[in-house]
Amino acid sequence: MRNKYYLCRRKSKTIILQYIMTELVKLFAPISLEQMSGVKLMNRTDTKFVTTTERLRLLLQMAQHDYYVQEIDGERNLEYDTTYFDTTQFDMYNHHQWNHANRQKIRFRTYCINGLQFMEVKTKNNHGRTKKKRIEVNDMNVSEQQKREFLDKHLRYSVDSLQPTLNNHFSRITLVNKSKTERLTIDSNLRFHNIVSGKDKDMGNLVIIELKRDGLVYSPILEMLRKLRIHPHGFSKYCMGSALTNPELQVNRFKTKLIEINKISRQKIY
Repeated sequence: MRNKYYLCRRKSKTIILQYIMTELVKLFAPISLEQMSGVKLMNRTDTKFVTTTERLRLLLQMAQHDYYVQEIDGERNLEYDTTYFDTTQFDMYNHHQWNHANRQKIRFRTYCINGLQFMEVKTKNNHGRTKKKRIEVNDMNVSEQQKREFLDKHLRYSVDSLQPTLNNHFSRITLVNKSKTERLTIDSNLRFHNIVSGKDKDMGNLVIIELKRDGLVYSPILEMLRKLRIHPHGFSKYCMGSALTNPELQVNRFKTKLIEINKISRQKIY
């Protein structure tokens, strides 16, 4: 009974914080998708941070005068749904775990607000740069001719070896600094469903922030993050979600990250 009460209380707290964030982003000046297309980060560097919804509330209060918020059809905290594929031997998961310099991921991402879906292949090279190739699709049938041709061109693995492995769902706020030299994606309300094991995981109050900026130009958000003691922290949704929901996978090199995530969220995740 106590555990049930605790879970209900935590869920209620999460809903309240999501509402507060939705209200806070209403204070930002909006930027449209068309206006954001001009934010071309040609020499892009990416940095991830992990924090909590409580700290995010403070960050949004601090950032509202220096950033625009992306708005689509009047919405500013948008829902995303993603399904990852991997080989039957989980090669992509394992290559990330063992920190292979050249590694890939394949995912189908759905933008819930308009139903648009894309198949994406992300490739990280040995210089730490990530390139993304994508096409718009209507379903997740990887054997369909157009998708097979796309994958044969951009993916190193055989299409016939692929299987759907993990689904995640989250809410995303996207900020753009007023100099238009960086984008900030803020993901909260993160939930995983493992298609192979059938297990689910709700990440509670955890928030994933990714800063994408043009080289080493000045970033207003970095000083705000330092003041709030929000530090850089790697977090792959696919790998962390898989490690937490598939007991058959090895988690050797992810254990330290999982323990750190527990400390950040102050709740039992791993």
